[in-house]
Amino acid sequence: MNNEIFLKNLFQAYYQESNKDIPSVSMLDRREFGFLLWDNQFMQRHLGFAQLDDLRQFLIKKSPKHAYSSGSLYSRPDDNDMENKGYQGCDFVIDIDVDHFYTECKNDHDLWYCKECGTNGKGIIEKCPKCEKLKITRIAWICDKCLDIAKKEIIKLIDNFLIPDFALNVEQMNIAFSGHRGYHLKIVDPRIRTLTSDQRREIVDYLTGHNISFEILGLHEKTSIFGLLKDNKGWSNKIMAKLEEILRMDPLEIEHFLRDPHWGNLTALRVNSLLNYREDFLEIINGKKRSIWSIEGFGLPTWKKLLKAVVKKVGAEIDEPVSIDIHRLIRYPGTLHGKTGFKVQELEYNQLDEFNPLDESNELIDPIVFKSKKQITQKLEITDVKVPATKIKGITYGEYDCGEIIEVPHHVAVFLLCKGVAKIV
Repeated sequence: MNNEIFLKNLFQAYYQESNKDIPSVSMLDRREFGFLLWDNQFMQRHLGFAQLDDLRQFLIKKSPKHAYSSGSLYSRPDDNDMENKGYQGCDFVIDIDVDHFYTECKNDHDLWYCKECGTNGKGIIEKCPKCEKLKITRIAWICDKCLDIAKKEIIKLIDNFLIPDFALNVEQMNIAFSGHRGYHLKIVDPRIRTLTSDQRREIVDYLTGHNISFEILGLHEKTSIFGLLKDNKGWSNKIMAKLEEILRMDPLEIEHFLRDPHWGNLTALRVNSLLNYREDFLEIINGKKRSIWSIEGFGLPTWKKLLKAVVKKVGAEIDEPVSIDIHRLIRYPGTLHGKTGFKVQELEYNQLDEFNPLDESNELIDPIVFKSKKQITQKLEITDVKVPATKIKGITYGEYDCGEIIEVPHHVAVFLLCKGVAKIV
């Protein structure tokens, strides 16, 4: 059987059986909807539904590969012309996806192969190390580690920014596991809906720390280097708290952070200098007066380089265009993600900390919907050069090589088929 027909039938069965579990969103009749169908590479959008039952019937009939709705509200959401939709405002939408930022585990499970010479390997590269060509095909994978990092990012965003700095409460936040590599958050607040894209960009810059001015925060050089104050509110306090936290880590961890090209990227000489002065420096930054940051080998450029690394640790790793674009669509809760077969799972704030999408024990919020209670298996043939190891429900499957015939549980087969790395035998 053709993979896509098989998956479409499975998706249809899910929508038939779980029809009443598909939730509503606020003001559904004013949202634009978009769908990517199995037999069409182009998204079908500019659709509207008067009520939830209409959407549920559409999902059963079409069984889409991907389903989306808008953060925006329109008086005529089904109009094909954006200018005629009657824009009424937009919720603030945030997408955290590990595909958009570095995690160390990608060196273990993300694969690449060169279409020019056939060389393959793990990690993230720009060009083939053998033939130096740029024709690189990448296989981006998921694991407990990177999904946990994404979860910690959404928690950090809420706890360190949205609640203390923007005076929002969790009742205004719709949180969901995306069904693949991250989390979505939608802030539903009438005051926020009126913000323009430029105003949203300012919020994004604040959340991420992009374009931050260390001079405005207090870093200056006048014969000596005057640093930031820990007692100041906002970013100054966040930076200093994180800097202190880093300096109190084990020396090997500090060195790893400071030397890592993805973070501090400092020379060995400067790292040793900071380690030698760290106890004195901790006393300085915990003083009440404006401090002089005097460490051998550290001029203003080095301090800025270090502080930029700290800012990267403090700031939220969000997909910026999603939050800025007032016409962006976001995955609809309760629907299936066509690249995994997992459900876009809504979550309460107090469920986040313990939530594990690849091995969730609470059936009510488990996004892996195709796990068979009868332990059904499926034979597949691997079609990609190599498939990374996959740990789902506590069991590891693979690595696999091209042409290998495998027999795996139903939910694992669905995952591999959706990822496009295997075919039904």
